[in-house]
Amino acid sequence: MTEPAHPASFRDPSGFLFSREGRLYRQVNRSYQTSYDALMSSGLYARLVEKGRLIPHCESSVPPPVPGLSYKVLEPEQIRFVSYPYEWCFGQLKDAALLTLRIAGAAVGAGMTLKDASAYNIQFRGGKPVLIDTLSFDTYVEGAPWDAYRQFCQHFLAPLALMAYTDVRLNQLQRAYIDGIPLILAAKLLPLRTRLRPGLLLHLHLHAGMQEKAASAGTPVRSKAVSRTAFLGLIESLRNAVRGLRWRDPGTDWSEYYEDNNYTERSFQAKQELTADFLGREQPGMVWDLGGNTGVFSRIAAARGNDAVCFDNDYGAVEKNYQTVKAGKETRILPLVLDLTNPSPAIGWGHRERESLLERGPADTVLALALVHHLAIGNNVPLGRVAEFFAGCGPRLIVEFIPKEDSQVKRLLATRKDIFPDYSREGFEAAFTNVYTIETSVPIPESARVLYLMNKK
Repeated sequence: MTEPAHPASFRDPSGFLFSREGRLYRQVNRSYQTSYDALMSSGLYARLVEKGRLIPHCESSVPPPVPGLSYKVLEPEQIRFVSYPYEWCFGQLKDAALLTLRIAGAAVGAGMTLKDASAYNIQFRGGKPVLIDTLSFDTYVEGAPWDAYRQFCQHFLAPLALMAYTDVRLNQLQRAYIDGIPLILAAKLLPLRTRLRPGLLLHLHLHAGMQEKAASAGTPVRSKAVSRTAFLGLIESLRNAVRGLRWRDPGTDWSEYYEDNNYTERSFQAKQELTADFLGREQPGMVWDLGGNTGVFSRIAAARGNDAVCFDNDYGAVEKNYQTVKAGKETRILPLVLDLTNPSPAIGWGHRERESLLERGPADTVLALALVHHLAIGNNVPLGRVAEFFAGCGPRLIVEFIPKEDSQVKRLLATRKDIFPDYSREGFEAAFTNVYTIETSVPIPESARVLYLMNKK
């Protein structure tokens, strides 16, 4: 039986991804034979893999799904969790952009060109970005322009500029525009002062103006021949534009959460020890830390051999987490931006090109610490629905219940009517035991909070 191509892998005639018995493979089509052989013989592949910039692969003897088109079948190293650009903090998107430009420059030096500059071709492995599309290279032709220039500007430069100068949350526009934020739209949303930045003026504002003029005239934007020196100059100019972009965390409440909360030193220490104990009762696996803030408890999970994806909807908290990971501490952690009340949906062609959050699961263990009250009281999600969502994320759950007498819950209720009669420890247990079995529950010392370990029924 012929396996279909992966839903996200159908746009490139050079080849496609497919799965077989739980493993991911890539078919290289005969049309890409010359470019693939040039990539492998040029030494570029080996150098990029050695430096951790390109995902390694081995050539496989697995029969190809479409033998008549196939040149080779590759088995790439597997990425534990696939993330998307609209889930990245500013630092992640910036590092992914700089990696793309670094690879583009190295490719020219090896007689190749990077034909694709899609942000979706970048994933994070060991705390660092890595290119995952081996078929993104073609043989360089003297005088040819960089075909991926517009794509790079839409996928990287436009969202980074909007995050830096307008509002960091505008990165979410990439959920609406799967091929990157249109430059004409970005230019309208950016403040006038960005025209004073030479890189943004050239690659974003003037670029957008050319596109708008061509669209009005009904003619395509024509690329002129460029020398190798000019090609490398374009890449260096883009690199300078990206490097010059900065986002400064305004210091939100949540990015400073662990410096300003109502835990006593003893209660916080006890919570960490209990979490470590609960995690240690199972073999290491994949942990999803929902509402994980700056990753304190993700690090407890990672220290016990787990891979952890730490989700939070606060860009400042995620940025702090990423910079810690990037510094080489607990590189098993992947920090991501996610609003649990509106998690990443399935988008793209046929609603299947980019998977929803739950389609990329399940995790082995879910952490939901100091979270339930935000969902149930802050966002009016019934406890039963919270339990069902957690169960969809993974079979084991470490969850904290915070009652109404806690100061954090009182703060939520201070400006609204209490319409939550079922929000109590009894109501919490009744709702969660519809889908879980409670393995153990332990009160956290010097607090009214309780930590639970549960297993999905």
